[in-house]
Amino acid sequence: MTDTSSADSYGWKISEEGRAEEQVSDQRALARARYASAGWVTFAATMLAVIGAFQVIVGLTAIFRSGIYPVGGDRLVVSVDYTAWGWTHLIVGLVAIAAAIGLRRNQTWARVVGVVIALVSAVTNLAFLPAHPFASSMVITLDVVAIYAIVVHGAAVEDAGY
Repeated sequence: MTDTSSADSYGWKISEEGRAEEQVSDQRALARARYASAGWVTFAATMLAVIGAFQVIVGLTAIFRSGIYPVGGDRLVVSVDYTAWGWTHLIVGLVAIAAAIGLRRNQTWARVVGVVIALVSAVTNLAFLPAHPFASSMVITLDVVAIYAIVVHGAAVEDAGY
């Protein structure tokens, strides 16, 4: 072991070995932070896929079995028949699933589409609230969480190199 000590910016003497250990420690801490943020993006992609699946199920139900809803189409926030609502939910759901796949593959367009589709999903479910209160409330909550995860941690996947 050689004692090649030098002064760092604070005036402390540190060996080259100590400096190398410190750099490795800093790199590990940075990698952990990037990995944690990338976990949020994975979570957002999963939430978008779940939101999409719920939207597709509600859409297909509204298209093919609209009689199961206790509230008539004329008592919804927007007075449209259930078939139109079904197609709306189906399209929103399919786009949400596509955005989830793109988000998982680190596509920039998927972050933008993910936020927009989660916002459209929340508004759609707000209008559909009288027909399906529990499911609509649950999807609105998932939309808000997905928007948070994408907006706050969206660029983390690029930074982490995933």
